[in-house]
Amino acid sequence: MLDKLFFPKSIAVVGASRSPGKVGYDILHNLVQAGFAGEIFPVNPAGGKLFGRMVRPDLAACGREIDLVVVAVPAARVADVARQAADLHAGAMIVISAGFKETGEEGRRREQELAVICHRAGVRLLGPNCLGLINTANGLNASFAARMPEAGNIAVFSQSGALCTAMLDMAASRHLGLSRLVSIGNKADITEVDLLQELAMDDATRVIVGYLEDISSGDAFVKAAEEASNRKPVVLLKSGTTAAGRRAAASHTGVLAGQETAYGAAFKRAGICRADTFDALFDYATAFSMQPVPTGKRILIITNAGGPGTMAADAVEKAGMEVAVLDRNIATALRGKLPAAASVGNPVDVLGDADPSRYVDALQAALGDPSVDAIIVLLTPQAMTRPAETARAIAGRVDGSKPVLASFMGGSDVLPGRLELAAAGLPDYESPERAVAALKAMYRYGVWQRRPPRLVTRFPVNRRRVERIISRGQRTGRLQVGEVRAKDILRAYGFHVLDGHLAGSPEEAVEIARFIGFPVAMKVVSPDIIHKTDLGGVSLHLGSAREVEDAFELMMLRIRRHAPGAGIEGIYVERMAERGLEVIIGMTRDPQFGPMLMFGLGGIFVEVMKDVTFHLAPITADEAMQMLRSTRSWEMLQGKRGRKGVDIAAIAGGLQRISQLTTDFSQIIELDINPLIVGEPGSDPVVADARMTLAAAPAGSGRKQGA
Repeated sequence: MLDKLFFPKSIAVVGASRSPGKVGYDILHNLVQAGFAGEIFPVNPAGGKLFGRMVRPDLAACGREIDLVVVAVPAARVADVARQAADLHAGAMIVISAGFKETGEEGRRREQELAVICHRAGVRLLGPNCLGLINTANGLNASFAARMPEAGNIAVFSQSGALCTAMLDMAASRHLGLSRLVSIGNKADITEVDLLQELAMDDATRVIVGYLEDISSGDAFVKAAEEASNRKPVVLLKSGTTAAGRRAAASHTGVLAGQETAYGAAFKRAGICRADTFDALFDYATAFSMQPVPTGKRILIITNAGGPGTMAADAVEKAGMEVAVLDRNIATALRGKLPAAASVGNPVDVLGDADPSRYVDALQAALGDPSVDAIIVLLTPQAMTRPAETARAIAGRVDGSKPVLASFMGGSDVLPGRLELAAAGLPDYESPERAVAALKAMYRYGVWQRRPPRLVTRFPVNRRRVERIISRGQRTGRLQVGEVRAKDILRAYGFHVLDGHLAGSPEEAVEIARFIGFPVAMKVVSPDIIHKTDLGGVSLHLGSAREVEDAFELMMLRIRRHAPGAGIEGIYVERMAERGLEVIIGMTRDPQFGPMLMFGLGGIFVEVMKDVTFHLAPITADEAMQMLRSTRSWEMLQGKRGRKGVDIAAIAGGLQRISQLTTDFSQIIELDINPLIVGEPGSDPVVADARMTLAAAPAGSGRKQGA
């Protein structure tokens, strides 16, 4: 708990200044002006008085325990202040001062020393290099921000102090009240995980809004965010997801995955509403703070102009929601109240000369219709339009039974109406598209909240077999697991692998082919060759002994020519798979969030269209199906448009088995089944090719490192 940070009874400001414009002055000024009811102790060796309070020369001179110490002195002096705070049994400390890890190695050492001092004394540390914090519930403004926000139900935290001040200004311009604002700075102790846990339990907070540049602990973050999202919406803006430096990957999964993909998968798992822009961050927060979450995706649009209504309808469909159809009886009743030229379809067009009563009639009809889940009200300024009166009329009819969002389009002419909407607590957007985007975020959050319980299936498998294969690979330094060993691993986890054996000569290849039955496929096996097809190392549909013998010799010739230094273990002869739909399933292990599963169709769908989807492991059966549905190729899997469908449940089962395998064995850092050949419902998908990459054995394990 962070009670001493957010609800202190006494605060000391170390570095309090009598010079306006200095950070130490502004913090003390803000504490006094905001009306903090507890004791405030200015601390500065110069002594004297500030804001009617005696200035102490140091913390010890305060003569009592201090709940919260706010520090605004040069970085080199902060550690000494922390030791004094520890002696006074302070509960928390906010270090405003810069000059720590953001400045280089010396600053990093200084920050580590500060963190150790606080940790040993049990002092929770916010910062360093931060703006401070605000809690409107108790008039606490322990920051050097230029304003104190109105009390409200939005809690904001930010890794950037500058964005904190921008958020304060944005909130004020939109007439949004805040419950708390926290600048987390360098996160030497208190991180986004602590704040998610704290704000999830805060009764004054209805929606959590945050800006992050990095995440301290992937596992802890996902857990805390998921628990918070179960209670209230969490809206985050994450920057820095396109940074260079992605490691070279051997598999399609690794190539297609990246930092951005990892964060997207983590946010999806945790139920986070992700904003892509600063404006969207507050668009979503506004809607969540003022309106209920919709129970469905059927949207009714009310407008006084055809163009904006069409824009909104287009945006609704593009967002994956539905343009609602009014109940026939309700539509008939509404038609009797509107002019003959008005439309009671969707959009409901109340015409350009609409007075407030027409909007109320249309809104009342929509609120009373069980086939409508949410409402968007559009207004454009015509000569006879009365924006302020219309806004008041709309606000007076909204009853909280379903979300109502507005878009009063225009500038000065509609400003009085927009102010009325803000005063009434109705979200208003400059364009229909922004209103729809906010509603989409609300709808998706509602879907996530109504998700079934997360029950992860555990399949009976042969773990011991996999342990032996992985142990041998790490011990010998053979970290690239080729097709033969990869298929052994997958067979141990319940995948269907066709009969096949390794041949060292053309004669042996023919013998194997006769034993398993024609037709066969042949593939070179080499730890030095990842993409076999590119080097002529694959031959398919071989139907006779002569074809097998010729293919063996030609394959060896091509490999020696194109990869003369490659070590060749032999040629793998395998029964040829039946034709079917080729899909790819795989995994890449993100350093922050762990195993990320991937699904996509083979061929052009993955190579060119990048039609793939990712999800963090472990996954449930429902989440596996969600992965399939989220691709553009979902209809092809179902067999629409004249195509036969495939066994979708079998693909989902394969994803769950990969999930189990890669959570059981953290040594697997990359995995590709490419392709998995899937047939009609009831048939077993076949692993046609596979490869994996292992992590090097830990240092000191006694095993050989490297490839």
